[in-house]
Amino acid sequence: MRKRCCKSGVRGVPTDIPDTQQADTELAMYAKALGHPMRVRIVRILAQQSECICGDMVALLPVAQSTVSQHLKVLKNAGLVQGEIDGPRVRYCVDPAVVKRLKALIRGL
Repeated sequence: MRKRCCKSGVRGVPTDIPDTQQADTELAMYAKALGHPMRVRIVRILAQQSECICGDMVALLPVAQSTVSQHLKVLKNAGLVQGEIDGPRVRYCVDPAVVKRLKALIRGL
């Protein structure tokens, strides 16, 4: 049985959205990370998983492993995805606190 790699709510991400330039910048960063259909698909796949997945994500997508890795890197840099090294593999999962924050930012539009 796999262990989960994400720790829910680790960052204590605020969900109240003041009308600030910082909130706009934050939303733009998330939108840019999600600005490719394959990255949206990766987030959807990860969000539907009850446990984190690793290289087996490549089998679920019609692109090469290197392309999946690059998209995961973009999502991880934006904070939408977390990764944890597990031996020779990296397990990825959606950061639920950041997804909650993203939803709040979108509602604040």
